[in-house]
Amino acid sequence: MDKIVSVRAASAGDVSAIHALLEPYAEAKVVLRRSKEDILSYIANFVVAEIDGKVCGCGAARHFGNNLYEVRSLVVDPSIQKKGIGKAIVNFFINRFREQQVADWKLFALTMTPAFFISLGFKEVEKEMFPEKIWADCLKCAKYHCCDETAVLLSSENIY
Repeated sequence: MDKIVSVRAASAGDVSAIHALLEPYAEAKVVLRRSKEDILSYIANFVVAEIDGKVCGCGAARHFGNNLYEVRSLVVDPSIQKKGIGKAIVNFFINRFREQQVADWKLFALTMTPAFFISLGFKEVEKEMFPEKIWADCLKCAKYHCCDETAVLLSSENIY
């Protein structure tokens, strides 16, 4: 029997669990390393997925202004991947935009797994569409000059 996944806004009490989920992926250079202090300072951007009350996935949506958001720090416990947890997290953000009646939103990601996002309706785009991201994060990344990520974008006009 499949377990029920619930997704909710993260709280300060989730910082250690989020950090523990992110750390192996940061070590593998899949996501940027985040300190517990950094996670806490941006906790409002994070959501967590739970099964039976245990945090098993997380993600953040960073707002760059002008209704442009980035899905970041999206990870799922490796032992339970491919069960729809990542999809539930991304859909949580989309539903939040709808509930908050955010007009003309755009949600993007830089990812090494573009097929996952494309399966959710995202389209592959050029990284240069997001200079905000490049100036905020990419310049600090060890892979800046040899980036192996693909940019994907979903907008409100594509799903309504």
